[in-house]
Order: sequence, then C-alpha cells, then structure tokens
Amino acid sequence: MTVIQTSGLSKRYKDKWAVDHLDLQVEQGDIYGFIGRNGAGKSTTLKLLCGLIRPTQGEATIFGKPIRDGVVRRRVGALIEQPGLYPDQSGRENLLLYATLRGLDSPERQVDEILETVGLSPKEKKPAKHYSMGMKQRLGVGLALLGGPDLLLLDEPINGLDPEGIREMREMLLRLNQERGLTLVISSHILGELSKIATRYGIIQEGRMAEQITAGELSQKCADYLHLRCDQPQKAAALLDKELCLNRWEMRPEGEIRIYDAVDSKAVGRILTQAGISVEEMGLHRQDLESYFLERMGGSDHV
Repeated sequence: MTVIQTSGLSKRYKDKWAVDHLDLQVEQGDIYGFIGRNGAGKSTTLKLLCGLIRPTQGEATIFGKPIRDGVVRRRVGALIEQPGLYPDQSGRENLLLYATLRGLDSPERQVDEILETVGLSPKEKKPAKHYSMGMKQRLGVGLALLGGPDLLLLDEPINGLDPEGIREMREMLLRLNQERGLTLVISSHILGELSKIATRYGIIQEGRMAEQITAGELSQKCADYLHLRCDQPQKAAALLDKELCLNRWEMRPEGEIRIYDAVDSKAVGRILTQAGISVEEMGLHRQDLESYFLERMGGSDHV
C-alpha cells in the first residue's frame, strides 16, 4: 500500500522554488531515508506533508487522501526541526498538555506508555529545560507518537546527539517500525547511521527528486570495485574484458574503468603493462551510502 504519494509537489518563496515539482512515493512499512544537501528542500517537503505549509503547486496524498483530511491528520505524527516543549514542565507534563489539547482519551495511560517507549521515566520531575539533547529528541518523538499514528515524519531526529544517543534513537526507531508497523520518513545528514535502518531512500537535489532507490538496489550499486585509469582506456577495457572474461565492468566519464568482478589487481597491471598501456591509477574502492550520495550529487558539499 502506498502511504505517501506526491505529484509535482512544489513550494515557492518569492523567486525561489524550495520544492520544485517533487514526485515522491513511500510504501507501507518503509523506513524512508530522505537525504539531500543543506537547503535542498527536505524540511520544506516534510512541512508540506504534515500540513504546516500549503503547496504552491502540485498534489500530495497520504493513505490515499488529501493531506488536510481530518482522518489523515490523526494518522500522522511529526517532529519537524526542534520539538516545541514547555521548558518549565517535565516530560510527562509536556505530553499531558499536548494530549489534553488534542482531546485524547485516557491521556495519562497513553502518556506513560509513550514515555516508556521512548526511554524516559514517567516519574522524572526534572523540567524539560534541563534535559540533555538526547532526552529532548526522545521527548519530541514521544510528542509525535501521541494519538497512535501510523506514519511518522521525523526531521533530523539524531542531529546533535552523542554516539550513545544516536544508538538509542536508532534502536527505538527500529522497534517502532518492526514491532508497531509504523512507516517512518526520516531526514538526516548522518548517512552512515541512516544506512543502518533505512529500507528505501529518496535523494533530493535543489527541490527535485534526483533518485528513489531501495536499500537492496543501493547495496548492488555500492558494490566494491577496482578503479583504474590509464593512458589508453578504450584499448585497456577491451583487452581486460577479453583476457579476464569480465561480467561486470563499466567505462565512466573521463576514461575511468570500474571492474566489479573479483579480479587480481596484479594480473590487471601485468596484462596492461605487457600491452604497452601505462597505468596511472589503480586501487580497490569501497563505496557506502555517503560516497554514493556525494557521487550522485556531483561533489562533496555538506548534506
């Protein structure tokens, strides 16, 4: 079942398109990693999806209905940027205030269950202004869980956390997905962590969807390869293909050859040298989500 579907979704501020005809699709049960450089339109897209701002153009549906449908809104929980907390109230008091404002039934029981879920004690009396960053982020997720949503939209939920806090957040999000069946859309610039939980990715560039790819497809694209540059790339590729019976290789821009088969680099060097081909660069390249993303975006700018 498709949970989120957008068609030409756009948001314009004066002369700038923050989101530019974005086509995005999220399936039920996905942990959807939403990635892009700073300013690419991630936060604006999430604000559009949870109804905080209206689109300039385009359409978006959640669970097959318009995003401003009352039933849909009750099925969506969101943590966009920083959680809006009452600083002088405890975590439990914050949750109870929001639960009351939303008119939830049996708020105290639900609040205590949520606090246990996000790893905070219902008995903690400390005001939120004295919480650590990790506690504030967990409480923010707790706010998003009020009402028992089926979809969570989380904007940088691990931003600013220490390694232990990141691990705890990761494990919590996995539990919500696997044990409760929640669909998650998570924007993050910490790609190494995102790659540990995401089942599908959307890469946004200058407000447009550059690519949507499953974790399985990404794993295939991120296969290790032997990187090779030489003075006669076309001749080298044909020779290596013939001598080594290659199954998976490609010629990249500017004459780079990538060999995905398991080959002996010494044998490659020997074959080329004997043919009078000068090897300029050669080495094993291990690619992960971060390197794939940077290559896909064409640079090493911050994400």
